[in-house]
Amino acid sequence: MNDPRTPWYRDGLPFACTRCGRCCTGAPGYVWVDLDQIRRLADHLQLPLDEFTTRYVRRVGQRFSLIERPGGDCVFWDRSAGCTVYPARPTQCRSWPFWPKLLASPEAWQEAQSLCPGTRAGPIVPLDTIEFHARRAASVLP
Repeated sequence: MNDPRTPWYRDGLPFACTRCGRCCTGAPGYVWVDLDQIRRLADHLQLPLDEFTTRYVRRVGQRFSLIERPGGDCVFWDRSAGCTVYPARPTQCRSWPFWPKLLASPEAWQEAQSLCPGTRAGPIVPLDTIEFHARRAASVLP
């Protein structure tokens, strides 16, 4: 008998980022960042923290988010080059697609699969790695 505390994805899930940008483009939203992530991005772009923050960060209530281009695309998404800050991308981006809401059920994961080709192929990501990313996502997502 299965332990009810064992998640439905206990055998892992397939994922390999294809850098297609579907999670970076489209409807408006938020890419939540904290000061450490802002610093990492500023360092990556070799910009002073205040200049980076003025150009790329907005306050939303008590939190901070990256700005977007008109239409909702991430400010760091380039249609020809992909993510221009990939090595320094925020925790929210690093943890995709292992967000708690997408791991809630097989049906929720199927929704992610309809959006992200990387969730339908690639190596099986083991449970411990999935849970690590899910915890990180839960720490930044509302």
